[in-house]
Amino acid sequence: MARRVLITGLDTFWGGRMAQALESDPDVEMILGMGTHEPRVPLERAEFVRADQTYSILSRIVRATQVDTIVHTFLMTDSTQVSPRTMNEINVIGTMNLLAAAGQVGSQVRQVVVKSSTLVYGATELDPSWFREETARSKPARTRVERSLLDVEGLVRDFAEDNPATIVTLLRFANVLGPDIITPITSNLSRPLCPSIMGFDPLVQFVEETDVVRCLEHVTHHRIPGLYNVAGSGKLPWSEVIAMCGARALPLPAIGTSALAEPLARMGIIELPTELEDLMRFGRGVDTTRLSNAGFTCRYTTAGAVHSFISALRLRRSVGKAPSSYTYEQDVEQFFRHSPAVVNAFKQVGEDTTS
Repeated sequence: MARRVLITGLDTFWGGRMAQALESDPDVEMILGMGTHEPRVPLERAEFVRADQTYSILSRIVRATQVDTIVHTFLMTDSTQVSPRTMNEINVIGTMNLLAAAGQVGSQVRQVVVKSSTLVYGATELDPSWFREETARSKPARTRVERSLLDVEGLVRDFAEDNPATIVTLLRFANVLGPDIITPITSNLSRPLCPSIMGFDPLVQFVEETDVVRCLEHVTHHRIPGLYNVAGSGKLPWSEVIAMCGARALPLPAIGTSALAEPLARMGIIELPTELEDLMRFGRGVDTTRLSNAGFTCRYTTAGAVHSFISALRLRRSVGKAPSSYTYEQDVEQFFRHSPAVVNAFKQVGEDTTS
């Protein structure tokens, strides 16, 4: 049966790449992406609708398009990017509106996939070596991003209970590394000096960016319900990751870390949001047995994810900055998709060069 898929955050890193992946799936009849800005990647057949960050228009879109699958990639996990109020609007209010649209009378939605984060476990001195999906946090959440993600997961659990006919999948991804993703961790590892905290050398775990998209695509295509940790196998000491990336550790005091980190962040020397500071002290590891039993295994280990990042980092250092990103223009997109002047051979070339 042909699928009709709606993707939130089409203008974000993950939404755009998920749309590109689904475009090659012959079982997907229609792809509709929503975002607050124009898409950042070239798309062959995905349609784009501009929306506010709370997705207040989503109920009308779901009714009008009769989508049967929603992939929710638009969750903020970096507290440096938005204010506390905006984060709550995007994560909590946006998810609330999405689930209300999916569960409304007459909705054809039968699958909801939500991209969450292992940030929901936090990072403290009381943590187990490996978090399983059912493992509770060791301490209450102390950062706003963690609290918002926990609120989101509560909404998703309630929705799943109230809508047993709908397949609901919640994926908790470890910190991501890869050639293109930009986060506080990748920014720190790209600089000559990378922050560490004196007296701590935590074990950290990563997932490679292509495995994130592969996993989202896998659970969507196979309609796999449930809650899953997603990460590359193994952990590495933070000091080893820094050395592998060719950076030098910048030790920060264990007491008053934030006070010293703040002026360094303003000068662009480091990035150390609260959620990352906790990770730099205690690390975090998640068990992925449940995901393996569901038929998915990451291609990259944690070490492999680091090497993937390093390869791209070395290339950028050698040749300079990457070329400017793709800019979406509605009239240009309509020309390439619908004009009789565009022959199939040209379209095939376009597919080959943007895959």
